[in-house]
Amino acid sequence: MPNQDGVDPIDARILLELARDPRATTVAVAERVGIARNTAQARITRLERDGTLDTFERRVSPDALGYSLTAFITARVTQRRLDEVGSALAAVPEVLEVHGISGSDDLLIHVVAAHADDLYRIAGLILAIPGIERSSTALVMRRLVGYRVTPLLRRAAEG
Repeated sequence: MPNQDGVDPIDARILLELARDPRATTVAVAERVGIARNTAQARITRLERDGTLDTFERRVSPDALGYSLTAFITARVTQRRLDEVGSALAAVPEVLEVHGISGSDDLLIHVVAAHADDLYRIAGLILAIPGIERSSTALVMRRLVGYRVTPLLRRAAEG
């Protein structure tokens, strides 16, 4: 779970350094931020522990693994089966993330596929999950803005 107290300017500067150079040593981060190595290590450990600093997994491109198509599937779910549906979706390797959303649909499911027929197969697997009443698939044609938090970190670093 993310830090409920928020990120202070020093944390934000540490995170900016790690975003710029994810393999930087703690000593290098400490030097660039202008804090002691032990302080940097303690803060990085806390940021990892409280969920502020996400896993390395977010940096791996599905495209490099052969999954060149990205799609978003919205689904309407039988509410009493939501946990069961979530577990079933987690078992589908091509499902990258699932968000509960407001509106006429209940879930936004981010998936990847190797090609169009593979996407058809994945959408069919999802629709076959007990508790999913209906679904709709939208193929990503082009990414205009990739995942980013650097602008927010810069704002936080300014205090």
